[in-house]
Amino acid sequence: MPDLVLMSANSNDKNATAGAECRWIPLIFSLRFIFRHFRLFLFSLLLVLGMGLLTWLGYRISVGLVTDLTLDFFQKAPEYSGVKGWLLEQGRYLLRILFLFLSRVIAFYLAFLGAYTLTSPGYAFLSAAAEKSYLGESFTDDPLTWAGMIRDLVEAAKIAVFGILISVVAMILNLIPGFGALLVSLLYVLYSTLMFVDYPASRRRLSLGWKVAWLRKNWLRSLRLGWLPALISMLPVVNVFVMALLFPLFTVHVTLNFICLEKSRSR
Repeated sequence: MPDLVLMSANSNDKNATAGAECRWIPLIFSLRFIFRHFRLFLFSLLLVLGMGLLTWLGYRISVGLVTDLTLDFFQKAPEYSGVKGWLLEQGRYLLRILFLFLSRVIAFYLAFLGAYTLTSPGYAFLSAAAEKSYLGESFTDDPLTWAGMIRDLVEAAKIAVFGILISVVAMILNLIPGFGALLVSLLYVLYSTLMFVDYPASRRRLSLGWKVAWLRKNWLRSLRLGWLPALISMLPVVNVFVMALLFPLFTVHVTLNFICLEKSRSR
């Protein structure tokens, strides 16, 4: 049986007494777990390339479309001269800088959600493979089928749409002085956890409402699981590549903690 006790970064990864309470599986254990299982490692590399490529293509297409639609507006010079014309020109320049920044952020976010949705069958397979390697003989096999892949796509699309709604709520919360930014950060951390919990939970045919309830019930563990992915997603420029590189690791990490906790509760 898998180790259901607290695993530290210094542990030797040996199995402990079966039936013990699961507390926390650290990220370093999940990293070693991937490297110890060659098929997990190989499939993780393929998913890294696929997600990175899809995110980059989606970002380039989105940026190109926005540029084509707004090019004439920003190239058109103000009709006024003198001080008024200079002020209008400076204002238009600042507006263009702000627009470029916001449009790039939104383009990346939408491209990432699109790549997340399209690669969901692959990451669901990775999650199931990690669960099988971890549980061994107690794993309940779920054969890969077209119906299952479509289900993964649909569930991932729900998470993506939910993420857009989260972003709208976050913009409203940002208007709250003082602790608005803190609420937004917590919201994005929990949403990051939700993206990864979706894989093992969807394999069990669990609804989006159940997944959200799981986050609420296990809020402390959810914060611990989601803070690093949320932080990386906020990094400018490099977030596309870093998230694509670490997404398989986060998938396995959340899956192991999810099944460890659920197994310990079912005893």
